[in-house]
Amino acid sequence: MSDKKIVLLNNLLSQIEATIPSKDRINNAVSTSDVGWQLDHSLKVINRVCGILQKTNPNKYKRNFNLIRSVLFTLNFFPRGKAKAPKIVMPPELITAEDLKNQLELARTNIKNIEPLDKHGFFIHHIFGTLSKSQTMRFLELHTRHHLKIVDDILNQ
Repeated sequence: MSDKKIVLLNNLLSQIEATIPSKDRINNAVSTSDVGWQLDHSLKVINRVCGILQKTNPNKYKRNFNLIRSVLFTLNFFPRGKAKAPKIVMPPELITAEDLKNQLELARTNIKNIEPLDKHGFFIHHIFGTLSKSQTMRFLELHTRHHLKIVDDILNQ
């Protein structure tokens, strides 16, 4: 099961890579942020979350129920404009293609490094609560898809 999630996350990273040349495109009807912002934010989230997941102590994992997480993960959907990104994963004012490529390579390494982690590795999300390794991978999938859909809308409208 984890292998499929790793392949899926790597496919999403390939989609990010394919849109880097369009990083400066913007469509205010879709978002006040340009494509580069969406890509940078997605990569920062992947890298930050993977780093946290690698450092957690699986023995301290405590499963919890979270209604919002259950609903949104089941719907395979994050609503737009409902949450604000924490400062730690906010993109800088100037986003370069080189920086995006560097973050992309780090993300690929980080995704590869989480595969062998204990299933009780965890990440605590400010809205979704404590996420197990599997739930964290699902979060990364949904979050990245969410921002890639915004990118797609910016580029195609």
